[in-house]
Amino acid sequence: MTPELQKYYEERFSMMATEGWSDLMVDIDSMIAGLNSISGIENEKQLHFKRGELSILLWLKTLQEASAKTYEDLQLETHV
Repeated sequence: MTPELQKYYEERFSMMATEGWSDLMVDIDSMIAGLNSISGIENEKQLHFKRGELSILLWLKTLQEASAKTYEDLQLETHV
């Protein structure tokens, strides 16, 4: 792993260890709960828009886990 990539992940994990990140995850959970319903959708355009919103929120929600897994994989590749 390059020093730049190492720094990238260290800074990402540092950000995710903050209280602000935890607060963001709570807010995201609330937003997902509010959006994860088809009631109120009147047309296909609204459906696609809601799917996009949920997709972004779910990406953020899983970012920490995905980053940790990728970092672990990169470390294993480096030590092989």
